[in-house]
Amino acid sequence: MRHEALTVPAERHWVAEYSQYQSGGWSTLSLMNNSGSPTDVRIADCVPVETTLLRQMPTTRKFLASLGLRYMWVRLARLSPNSFLWEHRDYDELDEVERRRLHVPLMTNSSATLVTGGKRVCLRPGHIWQLAPTHVHGACNLLGPDRYHLLIDCYSNDRLSELTASRWLDDADVVDLPVATDDEIQRHLDKALTLARLGYLQSAENYLLRLFYQQSLPEGRIYDLIAWLYDELGDDSAAREWRANKMARLGIDGSKGVA
Repeated sequence: MRHEALTVPAERHWVAEYSQYQSGGWSTLSLMNNSGSPTDVRIADCVPVETTLLRQMPTTRKFLASLGLRYMWVRLARLSPNSFLWEHRDYDELDEVERRRLHVPLMTNSSATLVTGGKRVCLRPGHIWQLAPTHVHGACNLLGPDRYHLLIDCYSNDRLSELTASRWLDDADVVDLPVATDDEIQRHLDKALTLARLGYLQSAENYLLRLFYQQSLPEGRIYDLIAWLYDELGDDSAAREWRANKMARLGIDGSKGVA
């Protein structure tokens, strides 16, 4: 499966969808979806069909058939070096149907990790990793090489329950992020404000966004910090935009206010 992912035909152009959720460098191709086109990658509830790309990947096709799951969407995902998927929550726009996401790492490295709940997890090859994407999470690949995962979105059924009945997590794969103190947060804010006042607004935003992968912070605090940054700069429009970004990326209902 790794060989098939690394030798995707040249005419298949990887798609950088969900640009608002990433720094750039994260792209996907579909293997099962509602249209059969590999470049149709915006997931939705459906009864999927095989894409033309999956038909050229016999080992991956056989693996998916062997699992016996009720698939919703299946993709190849590539995360390039120095790339980030920012803190977010998935499935918010989909119907209230129980589903899970399975990650099958095909090629990775020690600097490619997933962060959720104040913990950093290294998803090692040789295992199927189950994720509940309704929990806030993010991913990064700091040093490279490219990280390739098979992403399987599937509906809950008896077969999935059977596969996950003996699930386990090795403590060696999990690192607790240090809890950020008020003094540390203020130092980070001061540094970001200095960058912004020098005209490096994008760098200031990215500096704060990357704190999610370095320290344990309350859910959504990163977005609050960026909004505060623009409050300090007197840019009310940008501050409102980042407060809206928080609500959109974390799936917060506007009628409930900001958490």
